[in-house]
Amino acid sequence: MNAPAPAPDIAASIRWLRSTEAVRQRCGRLYEAAGRGALGHFRLHLDRMDWTAAYVAAVIRESYPRYDIPYHSRWRHFDVGGVDRWGALSRAIDPGDLPRAAADLAGVSVLLDAGAGPGWGYAEAGSSARLGRSEGLAVASLAMFHDGLFSSDPKRPFRVDAEGLQALTDATLSRGFQVNAANPLVGLPARVELLRRLGAAMRDRPDVFGREGRFGNLIAYLTRDGVRPVVAARELLQVLLETLGPIWPNGLMFHGANLGDVARHRLARADDATDGLVPFHKLSQWLAYSLLEPLEWAGATVTGLDDLTGLPEYRNGGLFIDAGVLAPVDPPPKDAPADPRSELVVEWRALTVVLLDEIALRIRRILGLDAAQLPLAKVLQGGTWMAGRKIAREKRADGGPPLAVATDGTTF
Repeated sequence: MNAPAPAPDIAASIRWLRSTEAVRQRCGRLYEAAGRGALGHFRLHLDRMDWTAAYVAAVIRESYPRYDIPYHSRWRHFDVGGVDRWGALSRAIDPGDLPRAAADLAGVSVLLDAGAGPGWGYAEAGSSARLGRSEGLAVASLAMFHDGLFSSDPKRPFRVDAEGLQALTDATLSRGFQVNAANPLVGLPARVELLRRLGAAMRDRPDVFGREGRFGNLIAYLTRDGVRPVVAARELLQVLLETLGPIWPNGLMFHGANLGDVARHRLARADDATDGLVPFHKLSQWLAYSLLEPLEWAGATVTGLDDLTGLPEYRNGGLFIDAGVLAPVDPPPKDAPADPRSELVVEWRALTVVLLDEIALRIRRILGLDAAQLPLAKVLQGGTWMAGRKIAREKRADGGPPLAVATDGTTF
């Protein structure tokens, strides 16, 4: 029996909490509290923003001297070391199926990209390099995609379908990620569960993913089989949040709806049912950014890119701590990582969202570019994510984040 439909006001609250307007508004509430010195875990030092913007602008100039910055997306990680792995794989795929196959790969790879831990690495076949963190997870997931691990049809390996995902086991994914006692990967069982839940969600939405329950059919759904050449970024994210809501193992439940990456904070006040809730939707937005190129390869134009928010993860957030914009009041010790749902982490993530919007304005002024030339998707890539990694290496030998946060493989 289907669950009863939520009351109209609750249904409206659910729709709103699944919007980037809600992300910016609630993060803005905590930013305002920081301006008053009212947050419990951070102090805000805006006098450090000019220095930070100049630092990021210098990173952009060094990495992209012509400002030909691609989108911040999973596709950048597939090219680590200057190797065009997707280009090589794409030659084996039917050109007519290429955008859907690309979306298939982006979908599983993004959902597997959630904190590998410092002790894990991936040894790519034919290479002596050991890849860690996001790049290692990306290359490993591409290899698994190449081998048909996510497809139910051995004759059609380059696809991700519901049956293939629901057949995954811990042992299967462990082999794909080369996990053993000496090479541990944080949250492996949670990643398997996430992909199995994705398979169930795709099976339950044939209107979006087709009767076969294939993730890449999302491209045809959004473009109406190619007859609609313009797709709004907010619509892309809305479809992801609505269809993938059930997949999050630890998502916040709100009147029977799984909202996913939504947290609580006592200062995020409202006079309705959303009181105390702070949405982020980081992995869903990371997936939206990573689907921009498959949509464009299908002939679509994606509009309203800056409707998406910056990603509140440890590279972007770490930049602001390491640059002195954010000062933790009482940071947890390295051997006692913070709960990702704690108010300390919620404050860090919320402030990061707002500060990314602000630093984008400053960087554009420094470089003499406008929002059309340098949308947030390129500020992140060029940008804040790379600068966050760079300054982390300058500050700490292991290049890790300035704050230790626990993860189960489905957050951050």
